[in-house]
Amino acid sequence: MRGRSLAATLAVAFGVTTLAVFVMVGSYLYLALERQIKTQDNLDIVLAARHARRLGQELDAAPGIREHGDRLISTVLGNEAMSMEVFGPDGKRVIEHNAAEVFASSSAVVESAERAEPVENIASGNAADEASEARESSAPAGVAALSELPRLGRVPEAARITETAIGEWTGRNGAPIRGILADVRLRDGTTASVLIARNMSDRWRLLDRYRDELNLAGAAGVLLAILLSYLLIRAALKPLRDIAASASLVTVNRLNTRISVTRVPSELTALVSALNAMLERVESGFQRLSRFTADLAHDMRTPLGNMRGAAEVALARPRAVDEYEALIESNLEECDRLSRMIENVLFLARAEHPQFVKHMREFDAAQELTHIADYFEGIAEDAQVAIRVSGAASLTADLELFRRAVSNLLANAIRYTSRGGEISLDAGASGDEVRVTVSNEGQPIAAEHLERIFDRFYRIDPSRSALPSAGLSQGSTGSTGLGLAIVRTIMDLHGGAVRAESDAQSTRFILTFRRAA
Repeated sequence: MRGRSLAATLAVAFGVTTLAVFVMVGSYLYLALERQIKTQDNLDIVLAARHARRLGQELDAAPGIREHGDRLISTVLGNEAMSMEVFGPDGKRVIEHNAAEVFASSSAVVESAERAEPVENIASGNAADEASEARESSAPAGVAALSELPRLGRVPEAARITETAIGEWTGRNGAPIRGILADVRLRDGTTASVLIARNMSDRWRLLDRYRDELNLAGAAGVLLAILLSYLLIRAALKPLRDIAASASLVTVNRLNTRISVTRVPSELTALVSALNAMLERVESGFQRLSRFTADLAHDMRTPLGNMRGAAEVALARPRAVDEYEALIESNLEECDRLSRMIENVLFLARAEHPQFVKHMREFDAAQELTHIADYFEGIAEDAQVAIRVSGAASLTADLELFRRAVSNLLANAIRYTSRGGEISLDAGASGDEVRVTVSNEGQPIAAEHLERIFDRFYRIDPSRSALPSAGLSQGSTGSTGLGLAIVRTIMDLHGGAVRAESDAQSTRFILTFRRAA
C-alpha cells in the first residue's frame, strides 16, 4: 500500500498551523476592534452626558428645558445613532431626540403624547401651535416618564459621570442600546434628569461584516498557504528525490556508484554521507565475499585435485598393497585438511552472527599459556623448536576462544620458526589492558603484508604456495589460510585488537584485551 505523501502531509500541517494562527490573530483583532468601538462609544456617551449636564446647570428652572431644547439636543446632533431624553423635576419627559428605537415598550408610545401636554404648559409664549408640534415630535418616541425607564444606574447630580455608569438594554426590534441616566441640578434647586443613549445596531453590523471578512480572508489564506506550502515543500524535497534516483543506480555491477553531495542541503549532508558510507561498506563486504568465495574454491580445489591426481596415478596400472595404503593415507590427510577448512569457515560464519554466544569468565592468562604450551610440546619437539612462557596477568574472556586464538598463533609460529629457534608466550597487564604476545624467531615479514595477513586465505605469494624467503613457511601445506583470520574474529568478539610486528630479531603477534570494568 502506498504511504502518505510527505509533501501533502506537511502542507496540511502547515495549513492547520496557519488556520490556528489566523483564528488567534483574527480573534484578537476582532476583540480589539470591539473593545475600541465600545471605548469610543462610551466616551461619546459620557461626553454628551457631561455636556448636557453643564448646559442644564445653566438653566434657571424647569420651563427653560423646553425653551433651550435645541441647545440641549445639539449635544447629540451629528450622530444618528445617538438619542436624548430630558425629564423634568416631576419625572415627566420634557424633550426628546431620536428616541424612537431606544425602548421596546409599545405602550410608552401611546402615553407619550398625553403625558407631554402638561410639560408643554410650562413653556411660555406659544400655545396651540407649539403644543401640536411637541406632540408630533414626541409621540413616536421612547417613554414619557422616568418611572417607565428600564432599571438603569442613575448618576446623582453631585457625582462625576464616568463610563462605569453606562447601562445596557434591548430596544425596539431587539436593537442593542447603551446609555447613561444623569441628574442635573437647575439654578432654582430642582433636579432634572438627562438620558443619553446610543443604538449599537450599526456597530454590531460593522463587527459582523468585519468578522465575515476575517473568516473569508482566513479561509482563503489557509487554502493559499496549503497550496504554496505544498509547492515549496515539494521543491524543497527535490534533493531527496535526487538521492533516491542516485541510489536506484546502485546495482551489483555498479557498487562503486556514490551519491553526489555537491547540491545537497546541509540538513541532508549527514544522510548522504551515511548512505555513501553504507555503500562503501556494502562494496567492501561484497568484494571480501567475492575474494573469500574465490579463495575458498581455490583452496578446496587443491586438495581435491591432489586426491584425484593420486587416484588416477594409482589406477593407471596395478600396484602393490603398500602403495595403495600410502594413497589412502595421503587422501585421508587431504580429507583432514578439507575438514579443518570447512570447520574454520563455519566458525567464521557463526562468529559474525550478532547472537554468537560467548561464555565470559576470569582466569589466569599465564597459567592458560602454560597449558597451551604443554599441549604443543610434542609438535614443537618434532619441529625442534623451544617454547617459553613468561609473565602474569588476570584476564576476563571466553576461555575456549582464548585458547583457540593462542593455539592458532602458536601453530603458525611453529610452522614458520627455523629449527633450533625459540617461541615466546608472554602475558602482561598495562593500565586497563591485558596483552598476550606470541613471538618467534625467523625472517621478517614485509610491512605491506602485516595488516593483510589477517585476511581470509591471504598469502604473500600470489600463487598461494609457501615462500621460505618470506619467513612464513617451510613448504608445509598444512595451513588452511584461515588461522589468523579466526584470531582477528575472536579479538573482535571480545572488543579487543590484534596486530603484528616484525623485524630482524623476531615476529610478534600481540593480542590486546580490555579489562572488565
